[in-house]
Amino acid sequence: MEKHFMKLNLMNLRLMASIATTLFVLLLPLSSSASYLEHPDAKVFADRMVSEHGFDRAYIDSLLKQASKQQSIIDAMNRPAEKVKPWKDYRKIFIQEKRINQGVEFWQENRETLRRASEKYGVASEVIVAIIGVETFYGRIKGSYRVIDALTTLSFDYPKRSKFFTKQLEHFLLLSREQQQAPLSLKGSYAGAMGYGQFIPSSYRSFAVDFDDDGFSDIWNNTTDAIGSVANYFARHGWVMGGEVVSRARVTENYDEALLGSVLNKLKLIATLDEVGAMGLAPVKDEGAKPLAGDMKALPFRLEAEQGEEFWLGLNNFYVMTRYNHSRMYAMAVHELSQKILERVGAAGQ
Repeated sequence: MEKHFMKLNLMNLRLMASIATTLFVLLLPLSSSASYLEHPDAKVFADRMVSEHGFDRAYIDSLLKQASKQQSIIDAMNRPAEKVKPWKDYRKIFIQEKRINQGVEFWQENRETLRRASEKYGVASEVIVAIIGVETFYGRIKGSYRVIDALTTLSFDYPKRSKFFTKQLEHFLLLSREQQQAPLSLKGSYAGAMGYGQFIPSSYRSFAVDFDDDGFSDIWNNTTDAIGSVANYFARHGWVMGGEVVSRARVTENYDEALLGSVLNKLKLIATLDEVGAMGLAPVKDEGAKPLAGDMKALPFRLEAEQGEEFWLGLNNFYVMTRYNHSRMYAMAVHELSQKILERVGAAGQ
């Protein structure tokens, strides 16, 4: 009788433990294994995809059921390198011997495609190479997140940018239908960017090109299409072939921190060089460089470099680089990498 009582107690304890565990799991916040099928915002999204774009409701529900929240994506969005690192540390991520040398190799392997893209779109080859080098290490690191997970997580569990990413999720499903791709199989960055040049879905649909004329604009795996697409993106955003990108600036006797505050570190071409000069910043005249006209628009900015504070003047082509990624440090990294690759390619007689 005593053994039977002990057995019943043990069974009761196990049952209670099981119930407690179940309750604990149910009370946890949405985890990476939870789907978005029942999320209220996802239901609204599904309704719109059916009514506006003619998708089958069962198909959309199936995708949402298989998509899952990824907390690591939200964590990554909250600590981008452009915001948490000063330039002296951010620069080291991209300006490395390995990345420069492999940029030269990428140029050599795709020389004819780069020449053709540069001629057609009026964009410097070194810039195309540097963008792909910064974004994915020339296709080696394209991202390991399922795009569907990245975009649903940011659409439905990242309120401060949900509107933007819900639109990207819409573009992604349209893109997958247009390109006849399986949306659950496509991978990219934590922000849903894809392929060699890391295009977000709206950019893919707007700027990706079929540069090898095979009937399919594939920037996931096709370097020819990727090169042409990056060139097209820059051309469509106003790149000027042979135009200046950035100039080092020096402080003059007119320096006025209060006045400069209205334009410093903005990502807009809202002042001319003459106007910035009146506030106390003038371009440094490098030997052999073309003189800069005073009516040229510029965006002045400051960087924390190894040797201390530096001032720079971003010009039109620099601004175009910031349209690819809204960061001054990103544009500086692309520019510097492009120049170092160009020097090596020129030295090698390529």
